[in-house]
Amino acid sequence: MIDDLDWYGPETATFGDRLSAAIEKSGMTQKLVAKRLGIKLLTLKSWEQDISEPRANRLSMLAGLLGVSVMWLLHGEGDGVEHSDQETQVPPEINDILFEIRAVQTGLLSSADKLAKLEKQLRSRLKDI
Repeated sequence: MIDDLDWYGPETATFGDRLSAAIEKSGMTQKLVAKRLGIKLLTLKSWEQDISEPRANRLSMLAGLLGVSVMWLLHGEGDGVEHSDQETQVPPEINDILFEIRAVQTGLLSSADKLAKLEKQLRSRLKDI
């Protein structure tokens, strides 16, 4: 059953995965974390879904609130939530799909960033006309 699978592992975890794990380990709800950070719940959820990432000041506050290091949230290195090897491991075929999903997400985020930059350039040029 998919719910029994270990979705969080050091090799496959993204920023959003580590954030979700840290929130779960803290015992706080998403709503409480968002409130303490002074952000909207939707913003926190977008971070957990790897749609966006917090700015440096929020990242620092988030790490302090959850009791993990900024480096662990960003890269999985340093003080963070421990991964238990006793948990069920993700089968390789599922892991391959997860990696492919991450690659597509990364491509989409990159394309969205490029689109935003192009839109900004266009707006700037239109002002000159």
